[in-house]
Amino acid sequence: MTTTLEAKRELAALLEEKKRRRELVESLPWEWAPRDYQRALWDYLVQGGKRAVAVWHRRAGKDDIALHWTCKAAHQRVGTYWHLLPQAAQARKAVWDAVNPYTGKRRIDEAFPRDLRATTRENEMMIRLRNGSTWQVVGSDNFNALVGSPPVGVVLSEWALADPHAWAYLRPILDENHGWAMFIFTPRGRNHALRTLELARSEPGWFAQTLTADDTAIFAPDDLDRIRREMIAEWGEDDAEALYTQEYYVSFDAPLIGAYYAKLVARADAEGRMPHDVPAEPGVPIETAWDLGYTDDTVIWWFQVIGREVRILDYYSAHGETVEHYCDVVRDRGWDYGPAKRQRHWVPWDARPKTLASGGKSILEQAWAHGVHMKVAPNLSVQDGIQAVRQVLPRCHFARGRCGDGIEALRNYKREWDDDKKAFRNKPLHDWASHPSDAFRILALAWKERAIPKDEKPKEMKGMDAVTLDTLFEDRERRERQL
Repeated sequence: MTTTLEAKRELAALLEEKKRRRELVESLPWEWAPRDYQRALWDYLVQGGKRAVAVWHRRAGKDDIALHWTCKAAHQRVGTYWHLLPQAAQARKAVWDAVNPYTGKRRIDEAFPRDLRATTRENEMMIRLRNGSTWQVVGSDNFNALVGSPPVGVVLSEWALADPHAWAYLRPILDENHGWAMFIFTPRGRNHALRTLELARSEPGWFAQTLTADDTAIFAPDDLDRIRREMIAEWGEDDAEALYTQEYYVSFDAPLIGAYYAKLVARADAEGRMPHDVPAEPGVPIETAWDLGYTDDTVIWWFQVIGREVRILDYYSAHGETVEHYCDVVRDRGWDYGPAKRQRHWVPWDARPKTLASGGKSILEQAWAHGVHMKVAPNLSVQDGIQAVRQVLPRCHFARGRCGDGIEALRNYKREWDDDKKAFRNKPLHDWASHPSDAFRILALAWKERAIPKDEKPKEMKGMDAVTLDTLFEDRERRERQL
């Protein structure tokens, strides 16, 4: 009798719990409602919209609306959902660990009620909901390394700072499974994010919206004046004005703070040195400049030096491929590199042989075997290389049609920010723009110091005596000291 009564009580409690959770799901978003200026985006998503671009000023609640919408969507359709920020470390700080200053609660706890969760994995920044959906905070810098079910909904937060290749990877997946995507950001110059906004404005079915601080009225005029004064005191008037108009008035024309080459790239564009195509000069061999990687990107620039002019003709980037693949790309492009032994395919001095090594052969040996005669660029510091790029850029004419991705990388290459000291470090930030910019630095070094000793074909050795890139470099140093 007692057992039967206890069983009935347990069943009643279980049914009550299920009812409470069902009511909670039906009431999503939980204890939150979109602000007036957020309503247009929210209504678009509720009505089934699949592609949304929100260019809102700083502190307008971009991530908030994305988190609450994702929780609601994850209960409407069981699947995998991602919230991407440019880097995984940034994702943890800005979203996973972020606390709402008005409530003192973690933002993920407000958007994803714990009663609706099956598990929460802190290390992986992942939530598994009771209905089977999963939501994860990830970095768009390693989007192609994520495993598991393909997503049916993604938020690309700080899209202006993210790797533009992330969308090229995600778009076919979402097109195939009828998933949705949100692009939320404040501008960072006239880069790929601006093109996404322009696409949204012209493409039927997309949502596009820009909101300045005046549009939302979150900040009173006195507050905006104070913010601007504080920024001037911290950054100086020129940088502060650029940052202020970018962050609070969503300006795409504001200069990029901390960027190495943004102004020089903008000048090249303004001076008409970025047409769709740049012709190669017949009879003048074309050279290439490389940044080598395996798990990271390998990047190749094609260029031609005509007197004081440098023509940037072509660009290629990929990752996870072999030396043979890149050599095939170089050959298949059809450019005239001149006689084999006089070709100039420039690689970094500190290229690591093991990264792309195969069968005990160095990168140089593999490239020579596939008909690409690599040469080692001058050995200068990163800062000297950056200075060389600044010297060569005013001479460059870019074929925008083939080099668009590389140009955007140069525009976005910037110094690393020290959040503790609130200042830029004197070294580059390692992100999606690094490898194209590193390869262009090799180009600049090769252009700057043309008198490079003639290379001979590396001799293949067997067994433990196989030639490596390091031994070739050491041999080169010995020969140069004897000259």
